[in-house]
Amino acid sequence: MATVISSVGEICRNAKRASRTLAQIDGAVKDAALEAIAAALNARVAEVLEANERDLRAGESHLSEALLDRLRLDQARVAAIARAVLEVAALPDPVGELIEGRLLGNGVRLSKVRVPLGVVAVVYEARPNVTIDAIALALKSGNAVVLKGSSSAVHSNAALSQIAAEAVAEVGLPDGCIALLADGGREEIAELARQKDTVDLIIPRGGEGLKAALEQSATVPVIYAASGNCHVYVDASADLEQAQAIVINAKTQRPGVCNAAETLLIHRRRAGEFVPQILAALGHAGVLIRADEGTMALWEAAIKHGPAGAPADDGAGVTVQAAGEEDWAREYLELTMAVRIVESIDEAIEHIGRYGSGHSEAIVTHDTAAARAFQLGVDAACVYVNASTRFTDGGEFGMGAEIGNSTQKLHARGPIGLRELCTSKYLLEGDGHIRR
Repeated sequence: MATVISSVGEICRNAKRASRTLAQIDGAVKDAALEAIAAALNARVAEVLEANERDLRAGESHLSEALLDRLRLDQARVAAIARAVLEVAALPDPVGELIEGRLLGNGVRLSKVRVPLGVVAVVYEARPNVTIDAIALALKSGNAVVLKGSSSAVHSNAALSQIAAEAVAEVGLPDGCIALLADGGREEIAELARQKDTVDLIIPRGGEGLKAALEQSATVPVIYAASGNCHVYVDASADLEQAQAIVINAKTQRPGVCNAAETLLIHRRRAGEFVPQILAALGHAGVLIRADEGTMALWEAAIKHGPAGAPADDGAGVTVQAAGEEDWAREYLELTMAVRIVESIDEAIEHIGRYGSGHSEAIVTHDTAAARAFQLGVDAACVYVNASTRFTDGGEFGMGAEIGNSTQKLHARGPIGLRELCTSKYLLEGDGHIRR
């Protein structure tokens, strides 16, 4: 069953012992464990939903609708979580994968192979599906996992981790390979971050506050799956019908997630036509718009004079407010979007470089040179041409699932999947060789 011990240190020591066994377990056994988790989730869905309902009731008084959506589970979402586990099980086992091999000049055979990291700790907020995603990816890659969820999902996380731990125990995985820390707040996170003798990596999945807390206390290596201040830039050559579809999807399909777009940049040459069109579409989709002066002027003129593209109802139901400097750097995680007109693709790239978080950025264009300039000029984990930022996801990338999306450059960048949870080891074989 899931480890329930008061000491963070003891939990991590148990996980370390389990990791040594996991590193040697055959891939077929790990796959059987994941299949058992998926079956148990489907069989015990009522138990999961009951726990989730307790969290939702507790959160109604203080969580936004976007955060409640991230927290909410239903039968379809639980089934999707179980399917994702099976997709991870069906992926090739990364452990032991040969990265390179050659015969050295001295006659020694060198092989570089993938091996598990050991113990991976995942700290996350308000998304109970991460509990199972992290477990599946960690076990498949031969790692023990220590989970630290948020107080808003305490019952959901407990139910999910318990179901998974009981399922893998029946297959023969070692005790302690799945551990869920109690809700001890930031003090518990700080203690976890100092377990450098037993924890090999921490992956935080949350806001800037969580990142700052870990930066202050961590002695364990950290891959920051940080915030997503994502942009869509509509270039001068864009197909505006395509641009509208991409913007609406990137902003509204699921606004409370890190790959949702927060800022729309529009080239000056298309602004007169596109601003009335897209602001009306965003507003009618329930999006509050924070606009720069140029965008505000175009919208007000469209309402007053009614050019092509302006809403027939004179903008009723569309809320456009003046943007402040803080709006360009903000991750809203709700139905709010900042909109700015830029003079060129260079200005768009400069804006993204100044305010973006390095997560996911998109350009809508029919100009090959502009697309290439955007791809080369934007420094982000994922850069899209004529596609929504909402595709930044381990499942969409064929990785089965992800623990998070890394916005840093070492040791992983982008969706964190199986290979990103491995390191490498050199294996060398000789026949009595000695160095002279």
